[in-house]
Amino acid sequence: MKNLKTSIAARNAQLNALGALADSGYLRIYAGSQPANPETPASKDLLLAELRMAATAFTAARDGEIKSNRIADEADAKQTGKATWYRLCKSDGRSAIWDGSVGTADADLVLDDATIKIHARVSITSLTYSLPE
Repeated sequence: MKNLKTSIAARNAQLNALGALADSGYLRIYAGSQPANPETPASKDLLLAELRMAATAFTAARDGEIKSNRIADEADAKQTGKATWYRLCKSDGRSAIWDGSVGTADADLVLDDATIKIHARVSITSLTYSLPE
C-alpha cells in the first residue's frame, strides 16, 4: 500500500519553484481536446486567447497553494470557440509548464462564459494551483 504524504513546507517549496517558471509567461486558452501532457504540441488545437502573466506570476506559496498575480487581459481574442483547456508557458513562449481544463464550473480554470468570441476581451480574475498532501 502506498501512503506518501508531503509536508506543507515541501509543497510550498515545490510550488514557489513552479510559479517562478511562469514569470512573464503566457496563459493560452484553447478549444478542442486537451493533449495527453504538456510536452505534446498544441499546434493542432484552436488557440482562442493568449494572456500575459505578470513579471512575478504567482504569490508566494501558502498552505500548499499559489495564486496568480494580475494576468493581463487579451484585448483581441484570436478566434471564436468554446474554451476547453489551457496551457501555461514560460516567458520564451515555447516551454510548457502545465496544462489544465477550462469550464464554467469544476475545472482548473473557471470562466464566467467558456465561449470566447473573436476580437472580444478575455479577462482572468485569478489562477490557483495547489499540490495534494
